[in-house]
Amino acid sequence: MKKSLIALTLVSAFAAPIFAEDAAPPPEHTLTGNVGLFSSYRFRGIDQTFGKPALQGGFDYAHSSGVYVGNWNSNVNSGAGYPEGNLEMDLYGGYKLSFGDFGIDVGGIYYYYPGSTYLNKTVKNGEVYVGASWKFISVKYYYGLTDYFGAKTATGDDTKGVSHIDLSANYDLGNGWGVNGHVGYLDFDKVNNGSYTDWKIGATKDLSGWIVGLA
Repeated sequence: MKKSLIALTLVSAFAAPIFAEDAAPPPEHTLTGNVGLFSSYRFRGIDQTFGKPALQGGFDYAHSSGVYVGNWNSNVNSGAGYPEGNLEMDLYGGYKLSFGDFGIDVGGIYYYYPGSTYLNKTVKNGEVYVGASWKFISVKYYYGLTDYFGAKTATGDDTKGVSHIDLSANYDLGNGWGVNGHVGYLDFDKVNNGSYTDWKIGATKDLSGWIVGLA
């Protein structure tokens, strides 16, 4: 079982409607951004920065129809599986629909590590996903369309079809306080001991738009 390390988080987010007036109806186009400084970066329970700080940030565009696209970036350690690479760039897009307290989310995500080289190729990974949410609880299922971050089996076969399911909860306690948690399972049965479970429990505090978290 993979456990999350204690992490101190400092995050800021900003948002701005595009071509929108101050009227009550929601804008047709919305652009949001985020930037954060973290004591470390873990992806699916695996330490990506070897315990060192991570600077992360990205942008998201959303249309009132539910269509969205975005980009997210973080520094990584080349020893975490990205030889000669030290940057992760994620590109994603999909469609979200909400009705009352329920929501659905379908889309795809592409992970890219510029400058990295593994088996004479740049490390990358492509997945499609489908998710559902109810109030503060969400679940999302990912399915790999490519070799899992460039990996091959011991016999040289592909590793397409790796899946991951994540159950998360984020609860607002009021007065700027929140608690969160998640449990995930990676199904990677094409390699020995490739499948595992990871989990995290944490708390956050909003300080005038800056989020401090402990997990």
